[in-house]
Amino acid sequence: MWGICSRTAVAMPKPCGLLKPRHLVKPVSATRVAGRYQSHQKGLPSLPVPPLQQTCERYLTALEPIVEPEELNNTRKLLEEFQEAGGLGEKLQRGLEKRAGKTENWLSAWWVQVAYLEYRLPVVVHSSPGLVLPRMNFTNKQGQIRFAAKLIAGVLDFKTMIDNETLPVEYLGGKPLCMNQYYEVLSSCRIPGLKRDSVVNHAKSSRPPKHITVVHNHQFFILDIYNSDGTPLTPDQLHVQLEKICRASSETSSEPVGILTTQHRDSWGKAYQNLIKDKTNKDSVSAIQRSIFTLCLDGATPQVSDDSYRSCAAVQMLHGGGSRWNSGNRWFDKTLQFIIGEDGTCGANYEHAPAEGPPIVALIDHVVEFTRKLELGQSTTGSLPSPQKLRFNITAEIKKDIEEAKHSMNILADDLNMRVEVFGHFGKNVPKAHKMSPDAFIQVALQLAYYRMYHHCCATYESASLRMFRLGRTDTIRSASSASASFVKAFDDPSKQVVHTDTAISGQAIDRHLLGLKMQAMEEKLSVPDVFKDAAYAKALHYKLSTSQVPSKTDCVMCFGPVVPNGYGVCYNPMDDHINFAVSSFNTCKETNAAHLAQAVEEALLDMRTLLEQTPRAKL
Repeated sequence: MWGICSRTAVAMPKPCGLLKPRHLVKPVSATRVAGRYQSHQKGLPSLPVPPLQQTCERYLTALEPIVEPEELNNTRKLLEEFQEAGGLGEKLQRGLEKRAGKTENWLSAWWVQVAYLEYRLPVVVHSSPGLVLPRMNFTNKQGQIRFAAKLIAGVLDFKTMIDNETLPVEYLGGKPLCMNQYYEVLSSCRIPGLKRDSVVNHAKSSRPPKHITVVHNHQFFILDIYNSDGTPLTPDQLHVQLEKICRASSETSSEPVGILTTQHRDSWGKAYQNLIKDKTNKDSVSAIQRSIFTLCLDGATPQVSDDSYRSCAAVQMLHGGGSRWNSGNRWFDKTLQFIIGEDGTCGANYEHAPAEGPPIVALIDHVVEFTRKLELGQSTTGSLPSPQKLRFNITAEIKKDIEEAKHSMNILADDLNMRVEVFGHFGKNVPKAHKMSPDAFIQVALQLAYYRMYHHCCATYESASLRMFRLGRTDTIRSASSASASFVKAFDDPSKQVVHTDTAISGQAIDRHLLGLKMQAMEEKLSVPDVFKDAAYAKALHYKLSTSQVPSKTDCVMCFGPVVPNGYGVCYNPMDDHINFAVSSFNTCKETNAAHLAQAVEEALLDMRTLLEQTPRAKL
């Protein structure tokens, strides 16, 4: 799966130059050994603070392929000043090292604050990924409900391992990985604020939630999924309860309250305060926030050709298609939403402030496998109380907020160009046959495709998992390097041959260290160092290619939007004999075109295979 260069998030520059993370995926298919959570966590090492000189040198190297020589020289001078003996750099480095000595993880609290909670663009498209599962074998409401019942049972099966702290510990290269994020996914929710959001995890409360939220026709219901004796409802019982919900909400609500969660975070923060002034509304919102997860039972989706089906499904998972379709049938602040359409379209959307992708994809793999094995019976289910419909009192002001949210969501939905393609010529089998990392092979193909389209290299984001360290999240691997630049420039020049090698060392990358130095300056109320005001720093954070590998046992694909207006989002899942790609761009940018990049990637992969086949293999 990932190897060391695991992709878990994609970053986005903010006006202040801080990073916004994105797009999370599963870590290596590690060896799993059952073990208790707390004792395991205590044995993990702390995240190191890399040496200042090392980070400065690596930063310059990272800039080489993406900035002009004059800009590079200017940055070199700024870094020399920053590193002067007794200067600001040394002072901030000491401050960081001191912080590392007295916290579990010097980065994690800052990272959640800066990358997620203070990030104010909508979570929809800009932050929360969607995940498209293979089309399921049903095409009507009954099939939808039957599958939904099995899915809930599968999530509860996984939740049992979390509750009992028997979730197997994962290992990478013989080293145990931090398992904390698995305990942050269920029963958690983002809460909008006026300038900064927060995250609450009700699983850790004295009375953990026993219900999920079900959304159908834009109406919200509380479904208790445990019996009074603590045992989970059977799939047959869940089926009966879901039927009750669908009967009680046969008509679409005229006021889709859920669409408020698609707003710009400041707008939603204000609308949220207005919404919860009313006690009924406050209780309903609280019930959604406290729920274990959300299940979205979608109605109709646009009728499209088989060729466009996956792309249309990705749109439904990512944002719901706008107010005419299913964007109001969501609560996008919820960490985990499973989405099931009447036509067999299935997948998920997740708000990932609480966690990176590993728990999400592991859970989904588990659930898909569970639903395949489970058959619903015809046993009697006994009498169960009807699920509770959540009521909302809609004032004129709230109605105005809903209309504004619809308008903004529709503009965003129209702007996003999403293409899901299956590259069917080969999968990870070809690079593996040549003793190459499939992920590195695909990354170089992306560099080659981009260079062929634009005739220059761009800042490219990959994510490295820091889960070898306690409470570790991610750091950045910069795929566009001097070596990759030399390769793509030489590829179509027959007079040159280049070998590309890409390595990464956990805990020693540059981006989070640079962020930490900047945050330390703010913490100490010092002026922000000039190196962070430098034009090259802004270029380094302007990721025109934000890429993420999402390996999964399931033949699925994750999708997300670009992180800059003139960029691309590229997510891929390499299977044995094919590769699933999701490529996104914005229609308002005339420079970018998702279909063109997808085609260029296909051509690059085929050309690279030809090169491998024509090159004599080195003797081992």
